[in-house]
Amino acid sequence: MGRAFEFRKARKMKRWSAMAKTFTRIGKDIVMAVKEGGPNPETNSRLRAVIQNAKAANMPKDNVERAIKKASDKDTANYKEVLFEGYAPHGIAILVETATNNNNRTVANVRAAFNKCEGNLGTSGSVVFMFDHTCNFTVKKEDISIDMEELELELIDFDVEEVFDDEEGIIIYAPFEQFGAIQSFFEENNVEIISSGFERIPTSTTKLNDEQKVDVEKLLEKLEEDDDVQNVYHSMVVE
Repeated sequence: MGRAFEFRKARKMKRWSAMAKTFTRIGKDIVMAVKEGGPNPETNSRLRAVIQNAKAANMPKDNVERAIKKASDKDTANYKEVLFEGYAPHGIAILVETATNNNNRTVANVRAAFNKCEGNLGTSGSVVFMFDHTCNFTVKKEDISIDMEELELELIDFDVEEVFDDEEGIIIYAPFEQFGAIQSFFEENNVEIISSGFERIPTSTTKLNDEQKVDVEKLLEKLEEDDDVQNVYHSMVVE
């Protein structure tokens, strides 16, 4: 298995562990998708993807429908996606993806987290180049009539980097910019997309001892507690 597989395995147990936090994040994704492309999932590919993810996270259908209706209200504020870059203790690179309707609040909170945990908030471009921006899809195994190698060949035009079998389904990783094309490919071929999304995979990682890991994890936990934070990525080896 490759780098994407190992990255996914390491993050799998930690990601969106609290259901309330998961639903809050999906709710923000719905608002951004509706504001960008309208409330009809048939004509809004981004909204279709968010609804798929809501279903995969067991978010009640009523919650999804309410969120779409609320997002359609012109008085509902949109969220802006803002990326923060910096370093945790021991030189670990950190990327923080946020969705905010109050940038001043988010900047202050993220800066305070870095300062409190002895990290350093960097400038734009200081860390992002150390991570590959990828998209990923989990699709239903039963809808795939060919083996892994044949599937990779089918997807070669989309620059797919990894395809692997997982208990959740078949997982596909590709460059960020290929998201729309791959989504269309699966929909046109009647392959059910269970979930999809984006991740930032470190191009290199640093192994720390147990004491050093605690220092980094303090910052990660502090950032993940913030309601404006959608995802936190880092270059520390997770075992």
